[in-house]
Amino acid sequence: MKKTINDGLRGIAGTFILVSLALGWFVHPGFFLFTAFVGANLLQSAFTGTCPMMAILRRIGLPDGGSRA
Repeated sequence: MKKTINDGLRGIAGTFILVSLALGWFVHPGFFLFTAFVGANLLQSAFTGTCPMMAILRRIGLPDGGSRA
């Protein structure tokens, strides 16, 4: 199946959250702030319908598409 912007966004957000949690646990608790930043960005995109990462994913060529769920 061809990946869409929504697939890419979910994958990147999930990766950022898991990596920042691991860094916060094993390296320095300050990395938990990055986890909070990702969560806040996801929350604001739910209300505004805009997300900077989606613009980047469009630019690299991922197609727009609805959710497959």
